[in-house]
Amino acid sequence: MTERQPTSPHPARWVPTLYFAEGLPFIATNVVSVMMYRNMGLSDTQTAFFTSLVALPWMLRALWSPFLEMFRTRKHFVVATQFLAGVCFGALALTLPLEGYLKYSLVLFALIAFNAATHDMAADGIYIGTLSAKQQAEYSGWQGASFNIATLFAQGGLVFVAGQLERALGVTTAWMIVMGVCGAILVALSLYHTAALPSGQVAGEVQSARQVLRTFREVVGTFFQKKYVWWGIAFIVLYRFAEGNAQKIVQLFLKAPREVGGMGLSTSEVGLAYGLMGAVAFVGGSLAGGYFAASRGLKGTLPLFCAAYNIPYVAYLLLALTMPSRFSVISVAVAAEMFGYGFGAVGLTLFMMQQIAPGPFKTAHYAFATGLMNLGMNLPSMVSGYLSDRLGYRDFFIWVMVATIPSFLVTWLVPLKEGEADAAPAPEARAAGA
Repeated sequence: MTERQPTSPHPARWVPTLYFAEGLPFIATNVVSVMMYRNMGLSDTQTAFFTSLVALPWMLRALWSPFLEMFRTRKHFVVATQFLAGVCFGALALTLPLEGYLKYSLVLFALIAFNAATHDMAADGIYIGTLSAKQQAEYSGWQGASFNIATLFAQGGLVFVAGQLERALGVTTAWMIVMGVCGAILVALSLYHTAALPSGQVAGEVQSARQVLRTFREVVGTFFQKKYVWWGIAFIVLYRFAEGNAQKIVQLFLKAPREVGGMGLSTSEVGLAYGLMGAVAFVGGSLAGGYFAASRGLKGTLPLFCAAYNIPYVAYLLLALTMPSRFSVISVAVAAEMFGYGFGAVGLTLFMMQQIAPGPFKTAHYAFATGLMNLGMNLPSMVSGYLSDRLGYRDFFIWVMVATIPSFLVTWLVPLKEGEADAAPAPEARAAGA
């Protein structure tokens, strides 16, 4: 018999919509915005830098996560942040025709990122605090599926639609509609969750600000006392170094005219190749990596995960060298890289769960680890556009292959703590970096 409070809404009513609402602003801010800004005339340098800069709150969210403990319920945080995100997307849409649209839209994207990072922590708090251990396991697959549906919807569907609208209505109007749709969906979800969400009420005594600060100092202190912690930090930061260089540029490379070394795809074709086929391949790779890790564990397989994560970036180098014109060939190359990305990301997630998180503050230490992970990706992302503009796409992807070397080195050198390394993970996972 399902273990839950009689008055608590059934998890099927709110888990899928909650994690769709978590995925939509993340993908819109980190991925969809890249195509929007490039189509509105920004250079690769500007696009990569600005879209990486506004994503900083997802790296830093652990700094204000303890203060959520001062409040007895989580539901009002989730509903309020979803509504605010919807309003911000609507305001962002209205700024796009303005002369100073860039500064206005960047401020709004930064606010959306801070808001969404807070939402994610409160949403996870409701999930963990409301569901029994059995239910948490039962609905963990729904979490990942819902987040990835949001990825397919935004990265594939919305970009495809934007491309169609660009032809009919112009670039600015097209992206106004797309951002307005994001806003409308989030406002609608906030209204739905007003009734559908459980309260996420915290049991026991609610902490004061002084207690929160004392606990936070203890959390930070115990994190840096962990065995091999500095090796662990190096691994987490460097594992995604090549991805940090490539992630923002891939869409720009696919969209760029062939005369400058790009693939010359339309916006809609980028949505299909990268946002739809690539995202499906990523989910397949994630599931395959999860089941592989469940049967083999982390010890002895980490180099395989690293290879799967990094070597497929050669697909973009081959595209830049051979310049194929067939959409099917380009799509297969993108899908191959994204499958390896999904497979290899499991190794990093597993490392953080088993080597970094264990201890008295598992949730907080895992949040620290994910912040470091995003830092390792976002810092190279900020300069990737500059490198791409200076080197050209062919030489840039040669650099990306060189940038895989730190990941291989730290994977080879990092020591694993005995005991935790052989634990089998669940095969489901959300998109990397969420």
